[in-house]
Amino acid sequence: MTGFIFSKNNYCYYLFLFILFGSCTPNKKKRAAQLYTTHCASCHVLPNIEDLPKNIWETGVLPEMAARMGIIYDGNDPYINLTFKEQEARMISGIYPAKPIIPVEDWNDLKDYILSLAPDSLLHPEAVKAPKELTQFRPTEVKLDARKGTFITFLEYNNDDKSIITADLNGVVKKLSIPSDSVHQIFQTEQAVTSYIETNRFSYTTSVGYLNPSEIARGYLRIANKSINHRLPFTLHRPVHTLVEDLNGDGTEELVICEFGHLTGGLSLFVEQDSLNFTRELLLNAPGTTRTIARDMNGDEKLDLVVLSSQGRENITILYQEDNLTFVPETVIRFNPVYGSSWFELIDFDGDGDDDILTVHGDNADKSYVQKPYHGLRIHLNDGKNKFTEQFFYPLNGATRLVSNDFDNDGDIDIALLATFPDYENKPKSSFVYLENLDAKTFQFQDFTFEDANKGRWLLMDSGDIDKDGDEDIILSAFTYGFTPVPEYLADIWDDSDTDIMILENNLYQN
Repeated sequence: MTGFIFSKNNYCYYLFLFILFGSCTPNKKKRAAQLYTTHCASCHVLPNIEDLPKNIWETGVLPEMAARMGIIYDGNDPYINLTFKEQEARMISGIYPAKPIIPVEDWNDLKDYILSLAPDSLLHPEAVKAPKELTQFRPTEVKLDARKGTFITFLEYNNDDKSIITADLNGVVKKLSIPSDSVHQIFQTEQAVTSYIETNRFSYTTSVGYLNPSEIARGYLRIANKSINHRLPFTLHRPVHTLVEDLNGDGTEELVICEFGHLTGGLSLFVEQDSLNFTRELLLNAPGTTRTIARDMNGDEKLDLVVLSSQGRENITILYQEDNLTFVPETVIRFNPVYGSSWFELIDFDGDGDDDILTVHGDNADKSYVQKPYHGLRIHLNDGKNKFTEQFFYPLNGATRLVSNDFDNDGDIDIALLATFPDYENKPKSSFVYLENLDAKTFQFQDFTFEDANKGRWLLMDSGDIDKDGDEDIILSAFTYGFTPVPEYLADIWDDSDTDIMILENNLYQN
């Protein structure tokens, strides 16, 4: 999902590249940098050429860049081997121009320039001490069925009835009751489920449509209770997260859906006019929207929306609610487009009364697969006016999820990290890391992992007091899928595994 994904309106970006790399004279470079600062720097952050190795530029990124400039050659045709329907959807998107927007000669100069500066490999920081063995939590393997391997696409701890809700690639939604360990199927739909929410009125089930990258919108939202089974009459483009919240305080819940999409996507608001009759408004027109949190971010007693976007324009945007369900967006953090931004949390990390932002970066499944030294956890502190500054970075290859809480009840925030794309060759146990906060002011953490961390390829994570003993436990769910190359012995373990969920039971009050 990561890589260079640019809007069709970013002509200024291509113009900048043309000007910058069309000549190597110092004056022209300086002029190009000025044009970039004036016209394009506000659009997105451009990576340094050194951020990717030469082979990734040559075989992954440059062919896609060429296609997005309308330059098609043998080996980079974006329509080859696709169904007619997928080809049509890509053409309608307008991402790939029908004609070159720069001369082929200039593209060749650009390509040669990038390859001349790209490193053969990425520089990684010096090896640090391996994480200690995790003793605060006791791992417990849970199987939800008799099948080997697992494909869980949704995981959440339901605090209302103290259960764990899962959904899988086949559209089966299940509920695991604790401590009886009884599993019962709630229902099954025909597509992979990426969100399931229960409220007093309804349950809301989001089906992704196509799980793999696709420009075809095929997802949908199901609204149901004992007497109603209603399908929202809107087609969704690979929806991955749904928020159900009464945003304007009128007693009726609104729906905010992240349509991750592929080449295109967006963030959509659905407002109920009368019984199950919704209108739709596009709040953000960009692919890669991943998660939305409703929070009053400016103290005006109105719920705002905080959104993480990836797919090139990687950023955190706050949509401030002004009048009734009228939102004004402000991008408060921008990330390098090769970071692979995957998840975030809002939490007052430094205890000063405002919400800080914790992010993880490590989506590594598409055109630029390589272990990247800039993957990991970032802590961005709020100055009280929603100006965020990165204050801490913990490197972790392939980091894709985090949960934060005071897991040891010592008054500060600890963090659990999950990596779907870790360095399995050299650090197979780094798929899960627990960071115990030793000193919040100086960002001192002790990292831990556990012996059986490689029992599954972890995709999702949540936390909650599962055993009702007063402390927070951690839940991991597996997804046995070949996103990226892994050692054969690990693939064999996962294919033959009964472990669908791993519960890390907090021993804080049992020692």
